Formats: sequence, structure tokens, C-alpha cells
Amino acid sequence: MMINESYVKEILKNLLEIPSPSGFYHDIMAYINSEVNKLGYTFETTNKGCGVITIPGQEEGYIVGLSAHVDTLGAMVRSINGSGTLRLTSVGGYMGQTIEGEYCKVHTRDGKVYDGTILTTQPSVHVYSDARKQERTLENYEIRLDEDVDSDESVRELGIEVGDYVSFDPRARFFDNGFIKSRHLDDKAGVAALFGFMEHLNTNNLQPRHTVKIFISVYEEMGHGSSFIPQDIDELIAVDMGAMGDDLQCTEKQVSICAKDSSGPYDYDIVNRLVALSKEKEINYVVDIYPFYGSDVSAALRGGNDIKGGLIGPGVHASHSMERTHINAILDTTKLLVYYTA
Repeated sequence: MMINESYVKEILKNLLEIPSPSGFYHDIMAYINSEVNKLGYTFETTNKGCGVITIPGQEEGYIVGLSAHVDTLGAMVRSINGSGTLRLTSVGGYMGQTIEGEYCKVHTRDGKVYDGTILTTQPSVHVYSDARKQERTLENYEIRLDEDVDSDESVRELGIEVGDYVSFDPRARFFDNGFIKSRHLDDKAGVAALFGFMEHLNTNNLQPRHTVKIFISVYEEMGHGSSFIPQDIDELIAVDMGAMGDDLQCTEKQVSICAKDSSGPYDYDIVNRLVALSKEKEINYVVDIYPFYGSDVSAALRGGNDIKGGLIGPGVHASHSMERTHINAILDTTKLLVYYTA
């Protein structure tokens, strides 16, 4: 099976360039809507802002759901300092040191965008004797704006206020050897895999056995992205990143099939089928357990949805930090989705 690699890369690159911290989804969902329309599939939105893409199946009576989240880690302006810098509050869970020195953008409520840099409050060893020892918590970070500001009044004159979103520069790089490094591969790599899935069906005039509903959530990092899903979905497979490290098997070139995460075991039959298909179709896969991980399926189950659930995705190194994956893992994830829904 040949998946359109250039298409998947183009979609992923475009997704990474559009800021979308949890809840700040309007621009990226407009892009997704436009791309789905080009493929000829139906796109709808929920009241919460999530997207639902419908791909008609050959048989009626059963609906397979596939989900991925387009929201990312980010921050909000917590307060404005008298010096003209900004204090932060996190959107999503990450270590403070992973954003130290990062370029960022502040998005005002009236649509203005300002550049800045995230620094500690003791950013220079030439000035602060204990700069190296300063605790790396968000309370000790601030945004230095690339504007001529030196007071809270001058910041507010720009239109910046408490509660404005802050997005992190993804710094995406695509290498000839297949590696891709960027922030927010969790889970824009999963969304790109779903677009590869749709493009493959559309280009080859394929129709899945059962109707497929693709759910794009915009609050997954908050834990409630898919707490509501269309009620006619019978099973839901989250397409999210595979974590790496410690005693985990997954690498950046493999598809992760999750047997259990912090929300408990995934559906026994779905996991078995994913493993069997991977073996039969020679998909480069591993099975792993993620004790500190939750997915859109986890949220859907907690929301009371009567579904079977599964979780797969490309291996991603250094999740919620400076992430890296490999194009082969994304393409193999797409292939597994095509085989699973055939």
C-alpha cells in the first residue's frame, strides 16, 4: 500500500504552523474544514468546537470512530508586571524548563499578535549569582515582549490583557532521512495520519466497510476533548502519539498500540485485531502500556459513552517537550487505519 507521503508532510507542516493551544482552535479548524472539503467529505462542528468528518461506509448499522486532537500545549497571560513583562499560567501539562528560552506569540482578544521570549526572572548569569539554581517553576518565568514597553500601562496600550493566549514557536524541521522534530507533534502527527487516511480513500475511490466518523477534538490536553462524541459511534480509536522511554518498547519509527493507560485497559478485541492486522500486513508496531497517559477515548469513556475503545499512533520522543518522530511511523499508522476500516 502506498500512502501519499508528500501530502501527509504538507498537511503536517501546515498544521504545525497554525497556533492552537487548547481552546484556541478557530484558525486551525477553519484550515481543517477547508482541507476536508477538498477531499469531498462532510465536516460539521459540535457546540464545543470539535469537528466531525463523515466517510460513508458500504454497510449500515455500525459506525467506527477515529479521533485525534488538534489542540496543543500553550499558556495564557496570568498578569502584567510593572516592568512590562508578562507572567504565565500553563495550558496543558509540561515542565517549566521545556519552555525556557522559547520564542512565543501573544494573541490578544481583538486579533493582534505580538512576539516574545519566555525567560526566567533571573535570565543572566552575569547579573544573578544564583541564576543556575533558580527553581524552574512557572512562577519564575515571564515573557519579554519584542515591543517598546516598560510598564503595565504600556503593555495594555498594545491591547494585551490578562487571559490572552500564548502559543509556542513549534520550530518544525523535516529532514531528508525521515525524521521530523517539532513541538506539538502530539497530536498534529496523528491528525496528519488521519488526513493521509482520507486522501488515500479519496484518491483510490475506496469506501470503508462501515461508516467512519473522524472526531477532531480541541480540548484533549484539558482532559475533556471527546467527553461528548456523536452518539451513534460504536467504537472509537484514538490516533495519538506513542510515548518513548524507561521500559517502553516504542521507537520513533514504529506504530504504538496501547494496551492500557492511566484510564485502564483498552478494549481486548480491538487491541487483538490491531495486533493481528499489524502482523499480517507487516506494519512496524509494538504494544505498550502508558501509566501517565490519557487519550480522547479515555475522555469519551469517562463521559459515559457506551463504546469500545482503542489507541494507536506514531512513536514520539520527548513528549510535551521538544518532540521528534519519523515519517515512517506516521505512514504506518495511516496504513493500519486503512486496513482496520476496510
